[in-house]
Amino acid sequence: MTADTRTLGWLTRALQHEFSALQQYLAQATLARLTGDEALAQRLRDEALEELGHAERLMARLIELGVAPNAGTLAPARLGRGVADFGALNRQLEQNAVVLYQDAADHARRVRDTGSEALLRELAAEEAQHLRQWLGSAP
Repeated sequence: MTADTRTLGWLTRALQHEFSALQQYLAQATLARLTGDEALAQRLRDEALEELGHAERLMARLIELGVAPNAGTLAPARLGRGVADFGALNRQLEQNAVVLYQDAADHARRVRDTGSEALLRELAAEEAQHLRQWLGSAP
């Protein structure tokens, strides 16, 4: 299957975002554990596993399109000044993901890549749910 190069760029950018999110959630989980908040640490590890699942689905799509996945350079994990900052940082992370996936899905629709569009819309909905969870609770 011949893939649109811009769609491949969007998918690669999404993969990079997911690995950056995974790194951020794991770093925050470690900090939470080190400060004695095991419940928060577990919540953050669970978030990391969900992001890992997103990365796996993006990798599968890239491979289906004949491209070797490459996340490139990851954004540094954002810890803020500690546990109290996690909620705001993670809300921003998830908001960025929603916008990224919506824009990417819109592009895939324009180039009639229904497989990529469907995946990207699913991921946008899942990230929107993550965002709602971070909006509805303190870290």
